[in-house]
Amino acid sequence: MTRVVIKLGSSIVADERGELRADVLARIADAVQALHARGDDVVLVSSGAIARGVRIMGLSARPALIPELQAASAVGQGGLYGAYDELLRARGLSSAQVLLTIGDLSARAGYVNARQTLAKLLDWRVVAVINENDTTATDEISFGDNDFLAAHIALLVSADLLVLLTDIDGLHSADPRLDPAATLVEEVHDFEALRELEIGVTTSPLGSGGMRSKVLAADMATAAGIATVVCNGLDPRALGEVLAGRPAGTRFAPRHSGHSAFKLWLKYAKPTLGTLLVDQGAARALREHHSSLLPVGILEVLGDFDAGDAVEIAESHDEGAGRVGATLAKGICNYSSTELRRVKGLKSEAVLEMLPHASEEAVHRDRLVMD
Repeated sequence: MTRVVIKLGSSIVADERGELRADVLARIADAVQALHARGDDVVLVSSGAIARGVRIMGLSARPALIPELQAASAVGQGGLYGAYDELLRARGLSSAQVLLTIGDLSARAGYVNARQTLAKLLDWRVVAVINENDTTATDEISFGDNDFLAAHIALLVSADLLVLLTDIDGLHSADPRLDPAATLVEEVHDFEALRELEIGVTTSPLGSGGMRSKVLAADMATAAGIATVVCNGLDPRALGEVLAGRPAGTRFAPRHSGHSAFKLWLKYAKPTLGTLLVDQGAARALREHHSSLLPVGILEVLGDFDAGDAVEIAESHDEGAGRVGATLAKGICNYSSTELRRVKGLKSEAVLEMLPHASEEAVHRDRLVMD
């Protein structure tokens, strides 16, 4: 059995006027039915609520203000899910609407709850149709676009394959809309090599994503061992080729980071509220020995946070000057920022004299993931 997450961008769901692409959605529903018939699991992540709301309300363009975006989403979401539900029911499949924000996943309890709900829907053979809850999401609690949401969902359900459907054939050496000599990158094994490419953020008039967000989503999913493909959802053959295991679009090969589910959640879902600048000795201990971070190695505490919040750990360019170097790691801090400012730079004995009930570690290695 294979578990597949398929993400449809706004340009796949709706045309430039915001009208639903009935033929494309029907083709996706056919693919879902075929996967279910052979015993595979499918989860759909769909953009398009805002695009649909823009059309229904007769707006001239996608709004720029958050309240207008949220209102457009509220107008469009019901009809969008209704279209999926009708298409899937016509093929003998049950579906469920699931709306999430990054806030739902940033707390560990919410993350686990979402995972359990999706697991039960899959157990019931129900096709979850997932979208970001744009009606309540803000810049601070937003995935940014549904490519990241789809990658989060792929991790949540332990998918084997993530397919990101867009309106071009895949990742190119340059933006094919601007450079006719651009060539398709058929397979990616080394994300560092992509730095040489001109990966753009161009979107459709009604969308919020771009190829850069798809590459970052693929980086996230493949780190969890999930193969990822970006292909053209408007091409009638592309999705079928991908699901049959044949080349189409750009395939990002799965990697095995060795991270537990907890550390993948920490790395990708938990927002950071501060930064700990550490000295060279602490940075070396983290990199080479995978040690815990002790207060003695901390030079400066940036930001305001509580115990249990996530923080970034960065090496200072020059000790004591407070200049932030490259990020080393991300972890759950055992101290509040106020407490940590009191004990930074102190050895464990001095820390315990000042804060008798404090943890010896500022960030324990079991709750820390390297960048």
